[in-house]
Amino acid sequence: MEKIPFLTKEKAEQIAADFPTPFYVYDEKGIRETCKNLYKAFSWNKGFREYFAVKATPNPFIINILREYDCGCDCSSMTELMLSNAIGADGDHIMFSSNDTPPEEFAYADKLGAIINLDDITHIDILEKTLCKLPERISCRYNPGGYFKISNNIMDNPGDAKYGLTTEQIFEAFRILKAKGVKEFGIHAFLASNTVTNEYYPTLAAILFDLAVKLKKAIGANIKFVNMSGGIGIPYKPEQEPNDIFEIGANVKKVYDEILVKNGMGDVAIYTELGRYMLAPNGALVTRAINQKHIHKEYIGVDACAANLMRPAIYGAYHHITVLGKENDKANCKYDITGSLCENNDKFAIDRLLPKIDMGDLLYIHDAGAHGFSMGYNYNGKLRSSEILLKEDGSYAMIRRAETPKDYFATFDCFEDLYNKLINRG
Repeated sequence: MEKIPFLTKEKAEQIAADFPTPFYVYDEKGIRETCKNLYKAFSWNKGFREYFAVKATPNPFIINILREYDCGCDCSSMTELMLSNAIGADGDHIMFSSNDTPPEEFAYADKLGAIINLDDITHIDILEKTLCKLPERISCRYNPGGYFKISNNIMDNPGDAKYGLTTEQIFEAFRILKAKGVKEFGIHAFLASNTVTNEYYPTLAAILFDLAVKLKKAIGANIKFVNMSGGIGIPYKPEQEPNDIFEIGANVKKVYDEILVKNGMGDVAIYTELGRYMLAPNGALVTRAINQKHIHKEYIGVDACAANLMRPAIYGAYHHITVLGKENDKANCKYDITGSLCENNDKFAIDRLLPKIDMGDLLYIHDAGAHGFSMGYNYNGKLRSSEILLKEDGSYAMIRRAETPKDYFATFDCFEDLYNKLINRG
């Protein structure tokens, strides 16, 4: 599979003239197409809804595009709840899936009417003490433990994950919740991350649908939805085949019919919480080559760094790189692509074969639209970049400005005096 930027060199230079590099850019057309295809793939389920993982790309302009298709917001913190509320999401369109949760965040989620997804059985008592009365609708996150396997291949290790309730705990939790007046239940699970296989969702669905039937039979729980969370990945590397969302949707339907419909539960809604799948391919980090170093290796220094995109530094994650304007040139030069942090892991690529890079060239770092900007930080006093939306008609707009030194110093007490001194001395 060839990796093709959604941005030309000419358009990138045009944007850079208004908003200097580095910057994140998002493709509105791609975002809309991805969302339409997801809903089409699950159109067989009357109650289907995507709750976009706000943590992946917490930008209200992006989320509002998704909301046009009835997407909700999956939140994991107070500020994500606040953002969702500020852009007009109602309670039914907010899923609060957190862990190690402070009571005040439960209280705020309940105030918004959000669906609260409990990560631990002890949270029942905390929630009841915080709210005085439990909501009539509650979800619980399930962790079966062990290893999650598909076709004899281990995909992930839920038994080593801090999230969710065990099988015994979820049955006990539903009994307690039902006895305390909860009338509607949801089941949630996230058992593998960034899977590039059409088998993941159908396999997970079978586990959760079977659990839903057992909970209904054993406890009489009214299961309203099954939330399969995220986990559908993207092909970061060119040689990987992308997931087929239509095949995934069709195979989930087969399992749904075989298990839920067969047991008289054909009204259960299917929810997803996709972040990476929705946004990663539809966003990129654009950065400019500003330095070349010839020592034991060949290094190209760019004006972005791990503070802008930390995944390669902390995970060794692969992000494909295109030198804009040189898409058809031979990739016969081996480089490490580095940022300027005082850390040797500040590298976007190691020993990467690319076309010859000249100073001033623009590098397009693919698949950065999710868990890219949102994981940024300020080490070495680095400032977060701007975010740009490339609109369907080819125009573009800034949807988040770049940070300034004033933003960096804003949390100090007596900020104005300190800032003025720093600027005057500078």
